[in-house]
Amino acid sequence: MVQVVVMTHAYGKRSGVRYMTNGLKVYYIPWRPFLMQNSLPTIYGIFPIFRTILIRERITLVHGHQAFSTLCHEALLHARTMGYKVVFTDHSLYGFSDLGSIHMNKVLPFTLADVNQAICVSHTSKENTVLRSGLPPSKVFVIPNAVDTAMFKPSPNYRPCNEIVIVVISRLVYRKGADLLVEIIPEVCCRYPKVRFIVGGDGPKRVRLEEMREKHSLQERVEMLGAVPHAQVQSVLVRGHIFLNSSLTEAFCIAILEAASCGLLTVSTRVGGVPEVLPPDMIVLAEPVPEDMISAIGKAIKLLPKIDTYTMHVRMKDLYSWNDVALRTVVVYDRALISDNVNLLQRLSRYYECGAWAGKLFCLVMILDFILWCLLEWWQVID
Repeated sequence: MVQVVVMTHAYGKRSGVRYMTNGLKVYYIPWRPFLMQNSLPTIYGIFPIFRTILIRERITLVHGHQAFSTLCHEALLHARTMGYKVVFTDHSLYGFSDLGSIHMNKVLPFTLADVNQAICVSHTSKENTVLRSGLPPSKVFVIPNAVDTAMFKPSPNYRPCNEIVIVVISRLVYRKGADLLVEIIPEVCCRYPKVRFIVGGDGPKRVRLEEMREKHSLQERVEMLGAVPHAQVQSVLVRGHIFLNSSLTEAFCIAILEAASCGLLTVSTRVGGVPEVLPPDMIVLAEPVPEDMISAIGKAIKLLPKIDTYTMHVRMKDLYSWNDVALRTVVVYDRALISDNVNLLQRLSRYYECGAWAGKLFCLVMILDFILWCLLEWWQVID
């Protein structure tokens, strides 16, 4: 029997232990997020409570998610110190020139130097993670995301027959191409009088979209929904004919799967792992520049009469399944569990290779982590 226990930081007033459906148990540790839903990095602060959870729940493997999660990095380090096998999953693409990515690319080789296996959501994401972390490619598996096709079903009756509706559901931030939307929407509305937009999502760039709508008098043709709860995304998607993704960087994009499962033809920027997501007849790709995106929308409008929503939905059932994702993830777990056990000196040699000065610093951090673990074993004996 496989039991999954989730550990995350507190969300608002939610902290402590919660029991979810299907026996899922979630620990909301009393660590508050301070920036972009990330908790304050403490290195050793969560170790006592993390150790207690691992021992109490009889954990055999630790799986951390997301490169920018401080809680994930600390958990992986402590788990390896305690002798647990660990797996890391990277869900996003990151660059090599902006300040945040530079700092993260310095930390990633340290925290991933001792992981047993890693997972990426696309081949592009794998290449990005290998370059940033220095992991051997043989340790990194590609397992794409999936979609709940039972939840995202087409409903053609909700679509208007006398106009074409283009749906955008995204966080309205720079990396999701919100500035690109400001350039695209007025021109598309000018060229195609029967096109209307529905924009779902919130973020700092929402103001620019509101200003664009006012400037071009598009209040009747651009509907701004604000933040859309995930449970209501399907009811928004089924109102449209085309789904528009304007991201400037994307490792995979589950939103495209959800839209395709609802029978929408997708127009997307050709970035990151997006070309790997759908077959060519289900998506129109374009470079992330306004004129190319506008041309791609025009091409998609011409293709709409050939699109059968239910056929697309059935194809998505065959292409993507969370059961398949789970089975492939278990294979990675099995590979991690049979990997060789290493002692502290062998682990330190891996950290030492992370850099002339950084390697020595990483070794010191891990030696202190090992000493703290020994003290906790003596001070907090858990049956």
